[in-house]
Amino acid sequence: MNLKIAVLSGDGIGPEVTEQAVKVLKAIAVNFDHNFKFTPAPVGAMAIDLVGDPLPESTLDICKANDSILFGAIGHPKYDNDPTAKVRPEQGLLKLRKELGLYANVRPVKAYDTLLNKSPLKKDRIQGTDISIYRELTGGIYFGEKKLSADGNTASDLCEYSRYEIERIAHLAFVAAKSRRQKVTLIDKANVLETSRLWRKVVGELAKEYPEIELDFLFVDNAAMQMILNPTQFDVILTENLFGDVISDEASVIGGSIGLLASASVGDVHSMFEPIHGSYPQAEGKGIANPIASILSAAMMLDHFELFKEAELIRTAVEKSLQLNITTPDLNTKFDNITTSKVGDFIEDYINNPDDSNLNFTNMHLGQSTII
Repeated sequence: MNLKIAVLSGDGIGPEVTEQAVKVLKAIAVNFDHNFKFTPAPVGAMAIDLVGDPLPESTLDICKANDSILFGAIGHPKYDNDPTAKVRPEQGLLKLRKELGLYANVRPVKAYDTLLNKSPLKKDRIQGTDISIYRELTGGIYFGEKKLSADGNTASDLCEYSRYEIERIAHLAFVAAKSRRQKVTLIDKANVLETSRLWRKVVGELAKEYPEIELDFLFVDNAAMQMILNPTQFDVILTENLFGDVISDEASVIGGSIGLLASASVGDVHSMFEPIHGSYPQAEGKGIANPIASILSAAMMLDHFELFKEAELIRTAVEKSLQLNITTPDLNTKFDNITTSKVGDFIEDYINNPDDSNLNFTNMHLGQSTII
């Protein structure tokens, strides 16, 4: 297969983790006789520094001309700590989602058996957790009308949804549930919010088209509690933009590190794949950023293009790296010299040599991924 991939590495640790995902995709291309072409483009704070725009038109054009997008992370303290900034890195990401019609954000959450002791939650609570979160991505309060009074003392953000916006992502969630454990949980705040009441009405009506799927409803405050008390009750979670942002980040503690969580943002034409973590500027250049979320995002990209065998090989390589404790300090308790790039090297090596169990990692030669 020929794939043209726009690479928007962004800020902070974005370039470091994205580099490893590209490395892994190149190994897949070689071993499965694909042709992947990568085109870099600026976005976020680094784009503001370059041209004064977090999403330059040239970057948007590259994204539209390519088959898919591999995204890193955006954000910088000089903007995070300045609430008066008129131009912000996050505006670039929001605009990208809107311009490309990326209305569905899919975030898988899994508790790996080898990492159960890494989570702050009890093992018996999280073992077996396997959730797929479907977050609406181009509507709601993030994109609603924003107002600030003339005296600067009163502000408002409009949360608005249409039936069409709700139906299109709800269909995706129900279809996903058909091949999983056949349960969808809608998370809302229908006891307070009119938009949530519309979500509940529309999703309830749509559920009649999927009689084999169990539909459950939870208020977001209860859902946040249930995510900690009993996460295994969830299969597919469906929710709006703001609630999905919060709930999916909360769910990251189940796996032991936010550096494990990948995501896909898809629309009817375009698609983008990115780790859910931020730019983590404190770790920039230190080689401690976990690249697994970015690498698993690359696997989701391959799934999107129905390269299922290739995607599964990446996931198998990731699981092997976790089993052998070949990962960065956020999860590593055995080796103190495993850097971001070495994790990528190991996964690349596994893809190139899947029959090698790599059990003899302690004999790694000169810190490289080839096992001797």
